[in-house]
Amino acid sequence: MTFKDQLNRSIYLKGVPKRIVSLVPSQTELLCDLGLKGSLVGITKFCVHPCDVKAETTVVGGTKQIHLDKLKALRPDIILCNKEENTKAIVKACELISVVHVSDILSINDSLELIGQYGEIFNKERKAAVLIDTIKNEIEEFQNFIKNKPVLKVAYFIWRSPWMVAANSTFINYLLELNRFENIYKDKERYPEIEFKALDSGKKVDLVLLSSEPFPFKESHKKEIKQYYPNATIVLADGEMFSWFGSRLLKAFKYFKMLRLNL
Repeated sequence: MTFKDQLNRSIYLKGVPKRIVSLVPSQTELLCDLGLKGSLVGITKFCVHPCDVKAETTVVGGTKQIHLDKLKALRPDIILCNKEENTKAIVKACELISVVHVSDILSINDSLELIGQYGEIFNKERKAAVLIDTIKNEIEEFQNFIKNKPVLKVAYFIWRSPWMVAANSTFINYLLELNRFENIYKDKERYPEIEFKALDSGKKVDLVLLSSEPFPFKESHKKEIKQYYPNATIVLADGEMFSWFGSRLLKAFKYFKMLRLNL
C-alpha cells in the first residue's frame, strides 16, 4: 500500500503497521486516542500523555536526540516524525531502520489531515472520523464565542536565557490568531531570540503568555517579565494547549475559552 505523508513523500507499507514508534509527544497522545496504545513499541521521554504510556513502552530518547540502536532493536513497522520536532538527520537515520511518516503542522486543517492519514494508515478510519468531527464542532463553538471579543496584542514566550518567543509560521501563532490575539512578533519567523534592550518600550502589549513548555515558566518569572511590559497582563499559559496538535485539540478550545474569560 502506498500513502503520502505531510511532506508529500510517498511511503510504502506491506500492511497495517503493528509495531509503531512515535517520536512526537502530541502524536503519541493521538495514537492512544485512536486506540493504538497497544501497538506502540517506542516513544520519547517527552511523551507524557496518557500518563501510563512511558511505563508500558520503551523510551528511545528525546525528540532531538534518539538512541538509534535502541530504536532499531524494537523492529518497528513504521516510525512517526514531525518536521519541527525532529531533525532532518533523525528522519534520515530512521529511514535506514523502517518506513518513516513525517507530519508538518501549521494549522488546524493540517492537524485534521494528519488524523485522517493516521486513520487510513492504521485502519482506524471510523475513530479518526469521529475525532475530526468532534474537533470541528469544538472549533465552531469557540469561534462563535470569540468572534465579538476584542483583539489583544500578545507576546508568547517559550524560553528564558535566552528569551525566545513564538513568532510567524508556527502552529502556536495560528492558535493565537484563532484566539483573536495579535502576536507582536508576527513580523519575525519561527522562534526568534528577543533582546529586551532593543524592545520598543512604547509598543502596546496587552497580554504576555509564559508557556509551560518547553521552558517551565513559573510565578517567579512573571515579575521578571513585568519590568519589560509594565502595562500588560502576565499569564502562565498551558503550552500543551497552544502547541500540541492532534487529539489535544479536544481540550484546547475549552481552555482557550476559560483563558479569555479570566482576562
